[in-house]
Amino acid sequence: MKPIADLLRKILIRIEGPPPPVGQTDCESRPEYIDSAPSDQNAIDLFPGQWSSAMPSNRPDLKAGPVNLFEDERIYWTEKEIGGFQDKRVLELGPLEAGHSCMMEQMGAQSVLAIESNTQAFLRCLVTKEIFGLTRTRFKLGNFVEFLKTNEDRYDLCLASGVLYHMKNPAELIDLISQAADTVALWTHYYDETVIKNTPKVAKHFIESTLSSYKGFDYTLYRQEYQISLKMKSFCGGIATYSHWIRQEDILNCFRHFGFSRFEINFDHKDHVNGPAFMVIANR
Repeated sequence: MKPIADLLRKILIRIEGPPPPVGQTDCESRPEYIDSAPSDQNAIDLFPGQWSSAMPSNRPDLKAGPVNLFEDERIYWTEKEIGGFQDKRVLELGPLEAGHSCMMEQMGAQSVLAIESNTQAFLRCLVTKEIFGLTRTRFKLGNFVEFLKTNEDRYDLCLASGVLYHMKNPAELIDLISQAADTVALWTHYYDETVIKNTPKVAKHFIESTLSSYKGFDYTLYRQEYQISLKMKSFCGGIATYSHWIRQEDILNCFRHFGFSRFEINFDHKDHVNGPAFMVIANR
């Protein structure tokens, strides 16, 4: 009878799978499954240590990152300067985790098209979309520079927060943005030699400068290496291992070169922990 019993055991294993290891019952959860009741926090916890954004104050039950991007003063200021987001079509470059996207939709934007190239950030945007029920915001995964090269649509506003200093060719991005919108809200770090040379934490990332020209606009590029930041779980920089920063006056002059004439500047923080930064709203 033993050979028959062995045969039956093999058949059962083939049908049902092998028995669980000693000490593990068939009721224990596998790591790719969630055994608790559904919750928004479960979705956030899919990306441990990766979130940059803190959840908004009306959701104190949710724990994510440290930076207040769902209630950002820069977006409140932009709303005031552009006469509100109501019924505006917005192109957003680099939404990160959709904090600004969420704010703009809640402020009445007709539509927000947000383009993100970081795969993990894109997925976090989808988590935000689900948690806050965004219906007029669409997220696309890909390189927004390549999108802009073939884009034929016009937008009421282009929001480019935290992206220019991640570009290898920042003048090209300003040129491409100018072809998509007559109003641009841009927040970025910029190169200030005096400040950066006196800030060792920031200065160590800069290795050289080169003169450059793009469509008749001459300026200086300051090469910034991401270095050890590339290994961080929360890294949200550019596609390459380096980028080019440019001076604040060159940013403004580049906008002028491509047809913008009116500027409002705010949040000019030379003492920003990651290097000098400012925000500009540029209009034709």
